[in-house]
Amino acid sequence: MHVLANRQHDKAPAAADRLVNISRRGFMTGTAGLALGLYMVPLLGRGGGARAADENGEFAPNAFVRVSPDGEVVVIAKHIEMGQGSYTGLATLVAEELDADWESVRVEGAPADTRRYQNLAFGIQGTGGSTAIANAFEQMRRAGATARAMLVAAAAERLEVAPASLSVRQGKVFHEASGRALGFGELAEAAAGQAVPEAVALKSPERFTLIGKQRLMRQDSPAKTDGSARFTQDVQLDGMLVAVPAHPPRFGSRLASVDDGEALKVPGVVASVRFPSPTRDGDLVAVLASNTWAAIRGRDALTLEWDDGQAFTLGSEEIEAAYRERAGEPGKPVTRRGDADTALNEAARVIEADYVVPYLAHAAMEPLNCVVDLQDDHCTIHNGEQWQTLDQQAVAQLLGLSPERVTIHQLYAGGSFGRRANPVSDYVLEAVAIARAARDQDRKAPIKMVWTREDDTRGGHYRPLNVHRARLGLDDNGKPVAWHQRIVGQSILTGTSMESMMVEGGIDPTSVEGASDLPYTVPALHVELHSPSDIGVPVQWWRSVGHSHTAFSTEGLIDEAAVAAGQDPYRYRRELLADHPRWRGVLDLAADKAGWTSDLAPGDEDVKRGRGIAVHQSFGSYVAQVAEVSVDAENTLRVDRVVCAVDCGMAVNPDVIRAQMEGGIGFALAATLHSEITLDGGQVVQSNFNDFQVLRHNEMPEIEVHIVASGEAPTGVGEPGVPPLAPAVTNAIHAATGRRLRRLPIADQLEA
Repeated sequence: MHVLANRQHDKAPAAADRLVNISRRGFMTGTAGLALGLYMVPLLGRGGGARAADENGEFAPNAFVRVSPDGEVVVIAKHIEMGQGSYTGLATLVAEELDADWESVRVEGAPADTRRYQNLAFGIQGTGGSTAIANAFEQMRRAGATARAMLVAAAAERLEVAPASLSVRQGKVFHEASGRALGFGELAEAAAGQAVPEAVALKSPERFTLIGKQRLMRQDSPAKTDGSARFTQDVQLDGMLVAVPAHPPRFGSRLASVDDGEALKVPGVVASVRFPSPTRDGDLVAVLASNTWAAIRGRDALTLEWDDGQAFTLGSEEIEAAYRERAGEPGKPVTRRGDADTALNEAARVIEADYVVPYLAHAAMEPLNCVVDLQDDHCTIHNGEQWQTLDQQAVAQLLGLSPERVTIHQLYAGGSFGRRANPVSDYVLEAVAIARAARDQDRKAPIKMVWTREDDTRGGHYRPLNVHRARLGLDDNGKPVAWHQRIVGQSILTGTSMESMMVEGGIDPTSVEGASDLPYTVPALHVELHSPSDIGVPVQWWRSVGHSHTAFSTEGLIDEAAVAAGQDPYRYRRELLADHPRWRGVLDLAADKAGWTSDLAPGDEDVKRGRGIAVHQSFGSYVAQVAEVSVDAENTLRVDRVVCAVDCGMAVNPDVIRAQMEGGIGFALAATLHSEITLDGGQVVQSNFNDFQVLRHNEMPEIEVHIVASGEAPTGVGEPGVPPLAPAVTNAIHAATGRRLRRLPIADQLEA
């Protein structure tokens, strides 16, 4: 998921302007941007100035830092921690400039407050598009530097020395000449009385002690290890009821009748409530109970009749067939460089191929859930909240409240991959609608809405199914002369609040990113798009968004060209990327570390081995991957090794970067091998991890991650590890077996 502001408040300070420019350089290159710029705010958060110490004697110089009398440094994170390491990264930025003791740093999630905590790349408060560190890099450092300057000023007064004579390290202010030292906690109350400096100097990279320099304990690891981390499912409020909704078997089905007689007999069930769905057609019904198991059993005991008169009833095969037919017709032009049609007619050789990817569920380990405490004039939400501003506004509109009357407490999320940043706030609004319906029955209890794994898998809002039809023309030397590509797939922005700001001329940029800005030297490039509006399957961004399918097609096709030209796939790419040094940099690094120029070690008897390569840029970062595979006599595939090179600008937390690349590779490998959502007569076939298969432990390959040393501004790492994996693997399979696989997932194709 990704969004980007395209305008700034007229009075935004220069520092904020600089940071937005950094975000644009690192985020917008090769990535569509979303114009959601509401207003720009001061770099340290509106209303975040120093205040007098409260009864606890805490020092809060801005919206992002608090120092307590016991020396604890609390970093307030505007970005959710859903496993990607944002809490650690944001805390590292603050602690670096503050010179804090890492062992004394703690992170807590920021409340919903757009003016203080907006994502400077979006213009709203929210997490996505791999922007957490990119947009906060200067902001959080400046917050730490401001706190440091005020602590030093307080120490100078206490010790009666010049501030310039003091140094700071490991959470203490030192006067070296006298050997005296004061801890942050000792200075907290006095620092709160200091004037907030208008400008502070930031460290130069050679003075960094934390950024890119140390292996730091992740901020979320201890709590997740000892069980004290709070996810939505952990929330328990006085008198709270658990709600489990019933969703229709087909998208667009309407609830015709409900019989809750059997449901009410289930021990623990309190009631059923019928309510108008905020985002689906017609009504829905939910069962309220004293605990989750009772609510699930009660929901399953409901007798429901659904009206399928306006339901979507096509199956996946029918959708794909319709897409293939549309791929034979001209689409809306996206990129037009040169005369591709003429060049293709005159080419010495033309490669024609269809690349197909299925619908995909996000399948995070924590299914969707949300706690709502609804009062007459106020609503409090506890949630693994990824999309604060839009969820807050959507809830306020549903309830007829001002956004300020909607409080959102940010908790940990057990993954998301984009799903919790739903463009229509579907599951959050559903929880609020249930709470309102319960109050209408005079049940004024907090409501925890829980989706089961089956609800989560069948609940819609998938990565869209896409068909790519491509033709690539080569000259007598095997060099590309023309590239024509048609993409057919649903728009994830059409019908949302973002459509008017991002979709121009019917082109959803998230459908074509990674293809429309192809980096390879090709004289004629035509990219076209069909965005079917008659497919009733709800879709949204999925980890790496459009890049998740465009890289599969572009890196598969360029590999086909290299093979057709009789050239080495690595060197073929390298020559065509002469004008793109950062692309070349990761390509060279991955090839070198993988031993590309050396022979691949042979497998056992009757085992074929192959090596494939792919490179892609997304979210401002450049990633190349080399995959090594083995295929035995029964056509059983094993991905043995993946070597990954990443250029994401300055590495704030190298361990987190490696973890995100490893996680992205595992996530992408599941989609490459197994995962798909299929429909039969409009009904989703898959239900749980037994049939929507994710990667098993024994399938995880050996992974090496190599980070390009860089002084560029940080860019994203949460998503860019995903796109190159599928083409690297399928290219390796071709190298091993001669079979070119152009549709995902591939496991059943190999065994066929």
